[in-house]
Amino acid sequence: MSRTKQSTQPTPATQARTAHRPRTLLAMAPTVWEEFSSPGVEARLRGLVATPDGLDPLAVVQDIVSAPDLADVEVLLTGWGTPHLGPEILARMPRLRAVIHTAGSVKHLVSDACWERGLVVSSAVEENAIPVGEYTLAAILFAQKRVLETSRLYRQERGTLPWAAQFESLGNYGRVVGIVGASRIGRRVIELLRPFDMRVLLSDPYVDAAEARRLGVELVELDELVARSDTVSLHAPDLPQTRHLIDERRLGLMRTGSVLINTARGALVDTDALTAELVSGRLHAVIDVTEPEVLPAESPLYDLPNVLLTPHIAGSLGGELARLVDHALDELERYGAGLGFTSPVQRELLNQSA
Repeated sequence: MSRTKQSTQPTPATQARTAHRPRTLLAMAPTVWEEFSSPGVEARLRGLVATPDGLDPLAVVQDIVSAPDLADVEVLLTGWGTPHLGPEILARMPRLRAVIHTAGSVKHLVSDACWERGLVVSSAVEENAIPVGEYTLAAILFAQKRVLETSRLYRQERGTLPWAAQFESLGNYGRVVGIVGASRIGRRVIELLRPFDMRVLLSDPYVDAAEARRLGVELVELDELVARSDTVSLHAPDLPQTRHLIDERRLGLMRTGSVLINTARGALVDTDALTAELVSGRLHAVIDVTEPEVLPAESPLYDLPNVLLTPHIAGSLGGELARLVDHALDELERYGAGLGFTSPVQRELLNQSA
């Protein structure tokens, strides 16, 4: 798949010269850097960093364990494909002080040894949340308008039908949307829903009544949320306690004709139980993530008229990747100027995040 390359303009601070040019290693899959890279990105990066002896500033290293001497590396610029930063890798970089991740979650990346070393870590999780929120908003609006089903029926009939009679309660006015998880993406979806005439419910064990009021949502238990909502949108992390959070029992609580949207993690949903509900036609779904990540070819979810199935595209792709690399280079510039990160990762919050 080809992806649009966008140039990145140096910030005024860069043009004025960064105070310190840390020795920085690009540690990610080379194909990932190809997606991020552009002439503007490369020019800006060269102006921000020094590199370990013998390495080109734009050399990309994925296999850090077997890389050349890394004793002077101070900053890792990481992305998809970076290996887990365990003690063996960290031992090769005694001067490493910072990890700047050009994607979202760092749970797979950082180890206890990173925190024990005192490394500062930044991620582009806020930036990656933007397209996921946009996808989710579109899914909510299209799902209740029954765009997918009416399109298929129109293509089949090639004539006028009483569309509203075909689909009970067609439309978005007065709908109840249930948000499961006040994550960055969940909060963004809540914000995006504000202009619409909908009621928003929220279920999240870490949100109290005062915060729910600030968010403008009604805080409820998960069982009540799935039972009352016309659309249930999942934004919870993949943790042992959230595996199959939406199971056969909770799917049974959902009202007939309601919609389940999953842009979070496939493991949040019992795939077999959801498939049974969707095959029956009782529920509708918009599914961007599945368990397993690619469903078997014989899965009925590929062909059901009440299912929109997409291949994990809600996050940053194509031109949206420029937003991630721009953020990473901004963080690198701040580090060189002796400033704190704008998006620091907090170790104590990792057990609540994706």
